[in-house]
Amino acid sequence: MIRSLKNLWGRFLFRDKGILPTGRLILALTVLSLLLFSGGFFGITWNMVITANLVFLLLSLIDLAISPRENEISVKRKMPEEMERALQYDVEVNITSNSPHGFSYKVVDGLPQSFQRPFPLKGSAGEGATAFSYKTAAPVRGRYSIEKLYLRYRSRLGLWEKQKTFTVEESVKVIPDLSDTKRFLEDAQQFLLYEGLKIRKMKSGAGEFSKIRNYAVGDDPRMINWRQTAKLREVMTNEYEPEHGKYITVLIDCGRMMGAELTKGNRLERALEAAMTVSAAALQKGDYVSVLAFSRDVKVFVPPAKGMAHLQTILQSIYNLEVDSAESNYAAVLSYLQTVQKKRSLLLLFSDVGSFLHEGGALNYLHRLRQRHLFLMLGIEDRTLLSRAAEEPQTVKSTMIKSMAQKQLLVKKREKAKWEKRGLQMAEAREEKLAAAAVSHYIDIMNRGLL
Repeated sequence: MIRSLKNLWGRFLFRDKGILPTGRLILALTVLSLLLFSGGFFGITWNMVITANLVFLLLSLIDLAISPRENEISVKRKMPEEMERALQYDVEVNITSNSPHGFSYKVVDGLPQSFQRPFPLKGSAGEGATAFSYKTAAPVRGRYSIEKLYLRYRSRLGLWEKQKTFTVEESVKVIPDLSDTKRFLEDAQQFLLYEGLKIRKMKSGAGEFSKIRNYAVGDDPRMINWRQTAKLREVMTNEYEPEHGKYITVLIDCGRMMGAELTKGNRLERALEAAMTVSAAALQKGDYVSVLAFSRDVKVFVPPAKGMAHLQTILQSIYNLEVDSAESNYAAVLSYLQTVQKKRSLLLLFSDVGSFLHEGGALNYLHRLRQRHLFLMLGIEDRTLLSRAAEEPQTVKSTMIKSMAQKQLLVKKREKAKWEKRGLQMAEAREEKLAAAAVSHYIDIMNRGLL
């Protein structure tokens, strides 16, 4: 009984389907009532009043009759299976009508509340198929299920409006923004241009032989390939590059401090984008890449593999990572890393440098890992702290704030210098430059043969 009452209440609220009067009908009825009321002062009879109301009712029923029936309309939605975070995508909606009568419609798609919702969408359609599209963007990563699509339509007169709910099931993955990754894969040198780093090959014949090419001004004369030069009658030179097949382990901190909001997204969002970019760079060079995401415990571990197909494996494993409310347990994670990564590798950690320096146990673990692996930590600059330390003090309060900010910067600088002497490199970059900084450090390490 309770369930049937709920269904009746839902029908009354037009949640699924129903017929409801429009504003045009109410306005027309109000105008008619005022005219009849005014006519009462001029001797209009009741027969004329009843006749006028019956005519109006008949017109409204005719308008309702010429609107398409519910079983004559079908709706389909087409949207991408994957959407990058905060980027706009087109969603196409197709309305098919088997009725010869035209109608105007309003569409509301059942997107999650976090998506951009430019609704209601209005238009008109006739017999056959009508297609239109709208743009939406998802600012929060994860997997979403979209089921409902709501349609309201009316005939040409527009006195009554019908509503119908369609079940159009879709599953959408919102993945990290891969704009930096795509720009690197398109042109690595242009991507790193503002970093001041040029991708160069190994000098003096060191590293792995790459190819034979025409001699260019500035090349080492000792690398001239005299056999090919004599054969082709052009000066040819050997080109070398860093050895491939190195191991890169990307560590992503998902602890509480990574939830700090930035200009666009938070620290974890930027870390995921940078992790995908540096993974693409390493896989493109033929290196093995593994990814480990953690907070209090290990959340995701992707074993090392090479080849660009592995990039999709990494993406599907980390696209729905979220920030935890707990502090990160660096010691436990680094202890776990010793058991799964036996070969020498570059440990690239994305975390908050300030909070990491206060973890004495983690730094001791890293000191032991340093004997086998090469460690590099990348964080995001605290723009608020830097601006406070650089601003011109005007009052006693601003002077105290400036002095405290400078003190924190000095403490961080001193701690970083202490651990860098032990071989644990740490660096910070602006939020929009984190991906470029990660790739720059990776290429620099490979060019110098440190791994």
